[in-house]
Amino acid sequence: MSKKLNGKTVVITGASSGIGEAMAREYAAMGAKVVLGARQADKLEALTAQIKANGGEAAWCATDVTKVEDCQRLIQTAVDTFGGIDVLICNAGISMRALFDDLDLSVLHRLMDVNFWGTVYCTKFALPYLQKSKGSLVGISSVAGIHGLPGRTGYSASKFAMTGFLETVRIENLKKGLHVMVACPGFTASNVRFSALTADGSQQGSTPRKEEKMMTPEQVAHIVARGIARRKRLCLMEAEGRATHFVKKFAPGLVDKLFYWVMSKEPDSPFK
Repeated sequence: MSKKLNGKTVVITGASSGIGEAMAREYAAMGAKVVLGARQADKLEALTAQIKANGGEAAWCATDVTKVEDCQRLIQTAVDTFGGIDVLICNAGISMRALFDDLDLSVLHRLMDVNFWGTVYCTKFALPYLQKSKGSLVGISSVAGIHGLPGRTGYSASKFAMTGFLETVRIENLKKGLHVMVACPGFTASNVRFSALTADGSQQGSTPRKEEKMMTPEQVAHIVARGIARRKRLCLMEAEGRATHFVKKFAPGLVDKLFYWVMSKEPDSPFK
């Protein structure tokens, strides 16, 4: 697996914390040249310095993925610094937690801007370089992008949109050697949950779920690397995700009921 990334230029959005940071550290240790994008420039600069101090190669660019010009600048940073791009990982994302009945529509717009349009913008500028290298385009989606997750309408919608976009890009590039993978972690102990938006658009600030029962960002980073090495189409990371994908084919109504039951059991669930 490390041989597949050694010497490759890997662009990662949402790289200042959580899954993105874990990817940056692990892939740099594998010999990849990592290019990091996120809004928090100070964290990116510090992370890049740490990777270089450990003998790795890294560059960074302050990036708000909702802005076209920022995404273009991130991709250009990779090209100017390392000469091209072999892997683009669209990881930047935000979540939400509220019933649609109560939700301000601006929250849906925000989720789509970050999770969907951020993927579209970065892909648009990286695609010529990925086609040239016959590289990998990776979207960090979710089980919520496989089946609607109650209380997360904006999140599910944005991840479904991401999946549809990436699958279409894959088909359009069937004869160009481009690898496209949709990666679906389960609930992960990362900052995304703390910054999840509530009904009025304010940040949740705390998580209702127990972190010790979640995947770690490092586990997700490792599984994604394995998926890239194997050039997988869909990367499901835990039993719940695999079961959802399988059972939905035969009993989607059962999945509806199970999802409702599970989410209603969350502390402070909006269904109560």
